[in-house]
Amino acid sequence: MSDGFLYESFRGVDWGVATADTIAAPPPPPPERGGHFGQWTDDIRQLVGVTPDSHRMVAGWPRLQPDGPGSWDQGALDRCDRELDALLELGLRPGLTLLDRSLPPWLEASGGWLDRDTAEHFAAYAAELGRRFGDRVTRWITSTDLAGPTLADHVAGMYTPGRGIGRAGLPTVHHILLANGLATRALRAAGVTGRIGTTVTLVSGYAATDDPFDRLALERLESWTNRLFLDPLLLGEHMVTEDDISPVEATGCVRPGDLEIISTGQDLLGLSWHTPFRVTAPENLPRVVPANKCQSTLNEVNRLLVGLGFAITPFDDVETTAYGWPILPEALADGVADLHDLYGDRLPPLSVIDNGMGDLDLVDETGHSDDARRRVLLRARLSWLGRVIARGVNVCGYEYWSVLDNLEAKFRYTRLYTMAVPDHEPPPRPPMPSDWVHGGAFAGPAGSGSASESGSADGPAPGLSLVPGAPRGQRGQRGQSVGAP
Repeated sequence: MSDGFLYESFRGVDWGVATADTIAAPPPPPPERGGHFGQWTDDIRQLVGVTPDSHRMVAGWPRLQPDGPGSWDQGALDRCDRELDALLELGLRPGLTLLDRSLPPWLEASGGWLDRDTAEHFAAYAAELGRRFGDRVTRWITSTDLAGPTLADHVAGMYTPGRGIGRAGLPTVHHILLANGLATRALRAAGVTGRIGTTVTLVSGYAATDDPFDRLALERLESWTNRLFLDPLLLGEHMVTEDDISPVEATGCVRPGDLEIISTGQDLLGLSWHTPFRVTAPENLPRVVPANKCQSTLNEVNRLLVGLGFAITPFDDVETTAYGWPILPEALADGVADLHDLYGDRLPPLSVIDNGMGDLDLVDETGHSDDARRRVLLRARLSWLGRVIARGVNVCGYEYWSVLDNLEAKFRYTRLYTMAVPDHEPPPRPPMPSDWVHGGAFAGPAGSGSASESGSADGPAPGLSLVPGAPRGQRGQRGQSVGAP
């Protein structure tokens, strides 16, 4: 695919970098600051012929309001001012992320995202930053990832031991979505001139076989990830199971008018991209994976997932990174196309956040960064995405998010997600919070057993299977795919 095609396909797309740097914190010594912006700039200049000129960072709520609502750390505010001014002096367009998983201690002590009032506090925080910085910030992103501090933390217990409480944690999903809607309205009321949006992790992949149950398993995966957040955000309704039950609404956290606030229009939607998945129905694991590997494949991750009616298996004959991420250049484009097929015109313009190669070991024979290899793989990924854009999907931005910014999660979980481990290596056993392994993250009501008890290799637990094409209200229709052939 020629670079001329890339240039034409991505004409008008904003190129930039997004990092987890907290600008309210004292700056680290220069050598410790990310050097990825220069590397990314060189790659895009070589491939597309443009120079990335946007830089998005995290404001740092815990630093800005450490002592409670209405109190502000003036030194932290001054550091934000200086950082934004410095970016403008460099000719860069600043983007500001309001939340990167962490809450101020006083909010954590009151329940964090389990407490509905956190959404109101977040809106007030957004309004003040909009008033102070609205004339300099070109894009406002409410959160780097809606799922991390909610579904991953409070439901599955993946980050903080003791916080994984299963379905009782689903109100956190509703509350962070409510916070996004309230903050979007607050920023607009503050008169900010930049675009406003949020970020979701795009989860997509491929059915392991042609078996219809594997395809249904893939839809279940996408429902418990993408649709759990995007149905309320874009359609104004919470995701429902095939028996017309909304797991989120069943917790009693939804009040009249909430979904109207949650579905407040967004100027853009960020898609954080990690890796594709190969998905099978739990009962098909023995068919998809050789018998001598099937037990090890049903690992800590799948012990939870089988209770929702799907399991993750390794890709066959696919090269992987050192982390076990499969290298499939078309996977990002396919995921974006699937999202467009599901939501159609209800999707706002998309800004893709690419986590790079996900491989710290991408070096040449001299031990230096393998720029040629990295650019070949990036060109392939962009070429596939360019075809999707040419078919009508509105991608307004493409940013690079350093793999180093999510290093803890990658060391802990990524290889277990993909399970693409060479035969000669022992299965990785990185440390995990014990409650995530044993707590039954998606268990039913008290006394009904854990996820691993309610779901088995014989099939999913009753009431958990999902049919995305059977909505309660009007929904984007899956039609002819816009993906590349």
